[in-house]
Amino acid sequence: MHFDRLKRREFITALGGAAAWPVAVSAQQVQKLPVIGILVASPLAMIKARAEAFRRGLRDLGYIEQRDVIFEWRSAEGQLDRLPALARELVRLKVDVIVAAGGEPPALASKHATQSIPIVVVNVGDPVGTGLVSSLRRPGGNITGLSTVAGPEIYGKKLALLKEALPSLSRVAFLSNPDNSFSVVAENGTREAAGVLGMTLHTVEATKPDQFERAFAEAASVRAGAMLVVQDALFFTHRDRLADLAVRNRLPTMHGNLEHVEAGGFMAYTSNRLDLFRRAAAYVDRILKGASPADLPVEQPTKFDLVINLTTAKALSLDVPSTLLARADEVIE
Repeated sequence: MHFDRLKRREFITALGGAAAWPVAVSAQQVQKLPVIGILVASPLAMIKARAEAFRRGLRDLGYIEQRDVIFEWRSAEGQLDRLPALARELVRLKVDVIVAAGGEPPALASKHATQSIPIVVVNVGDPVGTGLVSSLRRPGGNITGLSTVAGPEIYGKKLALLKEALPSLSRVAFLSNPDNSFSVVAENGTREAAGVLGMTLHTVEATKPDQFERAFAEAASVRAGAMLVVQDALFFTHRDRLADLAVRNRLPTMHGNLEHVEAGGFMAYTSNRLDLFRRAAAYVDRILKGASPADLPVEQPTKFDLVINLTTAKALSLDVPSTLLARADEVIE
């Protein structure tokens, strides 16, 4: 009888433990949710639409934040020298995947911080030319993702569009950020294209906002008829100021981001950034399900949009050809 009571007591104790078990498992499950580290160069307030496009892409694939995945956002707030430390912080958190967005600097900072955590790059210009991946088809390491440049012909296309808008154009300034490795790749490609088109390219540099005025003054001193602004997080963050300086210096600009033209830049020939961020979610999904970045080809854009700011054109006293306006995908008035 005593033995039976003991067994009954042990059974009740064990049952009590079992009753608590689902709670413990639930807590473990919460702790084991995949963590996505997101490293960006620009202030988060400036990329809200892109961040939402990424979230929407994940929702479309069945991922709900805090239920299925956890986000760890890190922003350099436009200060590129902060990126390496932020990348290392994400590595210390042992995130499951890093999404590096905003050009080559976040991507390279992530690459230098880890060779084991998968990295999905978004909005990079030339992942092969800047050493991020071995090839587009077979990245080969822990990095894959989406590029904004379809090939070197993009540089000639931008110059040709500027020439069409400004038929007498012969000298173009190229605004570069030497701290961004993509600037070198883009400059070389643009210089080669300029030679083919019979144009002269003069590079002006800025690594900090307080160097913008000097860069525009240099462009004016060499009598550049237009400026091509390289795709760069620093320039993106301070696009309003660049647009203001361009108008003040009577210098039409060509950009690689729609937002530059919305801020007052003259023209952009660009891939759809919101679509790139939405599509990045598919890479994260495949990696979380076990795919290796080395085997996931880097995607290139297949469609580019021509955007013209007609208000800026009028401020610059430019008469944009009607044929060019008719071909534009968007005209801002």
